[in-house]
Amino acid sequence: MYDVAIIGAGINGCSVAYEFLQEKKHVLLLDKEGIAAGGSGAAGAFISPKFSKAGELKELIHEAFVYSLDYYTKHFEHLITKAQLLHLAQDEADSEVLRAYKQGSDLELLRANNETREYVSINAAIVDATKMCKAMVKGAEFFKERVDTLVYDNGVWIINDAYTAKEVVLATGAYTPLLKEPYIQLRGVWGHRIDVKTSTENPYSVHQFVSISPSKDGVLAIGATHNVHYHPQSAKEPYDIQTGRAELLEKASRTMKLDDVEVIADYTGLRSGSFDYMPMVGPLVLSSETLQNPEIRFKVKKADFSEYSYYPNLSMINGSGGYGFVLAPYLAKMLKEYILSAKPLSDRVVPARFFARWAKKL
Repeated sequence: MYDVAIIGAGINGCSVAYEFLQEKKHVLLLDKEGIAAGGSGAAGAFISPKFSKAGELKELIHEAFVYSLDYYTKHFEHLITKAQLLHLAQDEADSEVLRAYKQGSDLELLRANNETREYVSINAAIVDATKMCKAMVKGAEFFKERVDTLVYDNGVWIINDAYTAKEVVLATGAYTPLLKEPYIQLRGVWGHRIDVKTSTENPYSVHQFVSISPSKDGVLAIGATHNVHYHPQSAKEPYDIQTGRAELLEKASRTMKLDDVEVIADYTGLRSGSFDYMPMVGPLVLSSETLQNPEIRFKVKKADFSEYSYYPNLSMINGSGGYGFVLAPYLAKMLKEYILSAKPLSDRVVPARFFARWAKKL
């Protein structure tokens, strides 16, 4: 019997595993491909805030950025590289956003060797994506296995008729969900990163049309969450690596001139985002049972999520989009505190918000 079973071994699942391991819990981790085998392994893993004027997502990512920068430094110092981040405006509209961001930011703003475009530069970092995920789950029992059945019986969850757990956390990304709840819909966004050898030296972590890492031993990484149309479960043709490479290199060339370029590695994977762009963290509403409750009024301006029925001892963490390595440690801490201490989760992140909107339309 496991204290918690986590299904999905990307950065979200691995961050949750780490939180429960620190509490001396018996943790099971399952993934059909492997640890960081999907979108997380393909991520550039840039630790940066969201550069926008205002909004809930900007505020959440700012909180997560400050928390995660300290978290990675404190717990995984050997896997984090501190780097000055240089975010360059793409156009005049973006310049206006960056000017507004700088006026309202409480972060230390740095100078950079840039005189041609509006920019923001701050102290930030990059982590080693795959090594980070593997380091987080040291001490958990991991099995490379697809989960086909998930049944709650007599107070415990039974997984694949082989494992039992008191608590289950779904961290399955944008792939077909285990539990068919119609209000849970995720956007799959394909990510591609390349490592290139180049004689060009880049001292910054640069974000503009794509993200470009600082040079290390003559190698830098170029990546983007850039294809909203390709999904490996529905595509008729395999992803075109060569076209993806060409697109990344062309976009990078708009930011800086890269000389003597040789692509030495490709990393691809699917990242998940929600349709309101906020992540989803917390318990899942049991829609069939909730809809049958005659005492609940669904067509209200502000729903009372406490009225809903939920799956017992089951939560999800998903929908972080391109900010997975920024959000995951922060969200995993929130989820652990909810599960172990019943600390309330913000309405802005719980999956119940999607149920409320879906039920209102019925």
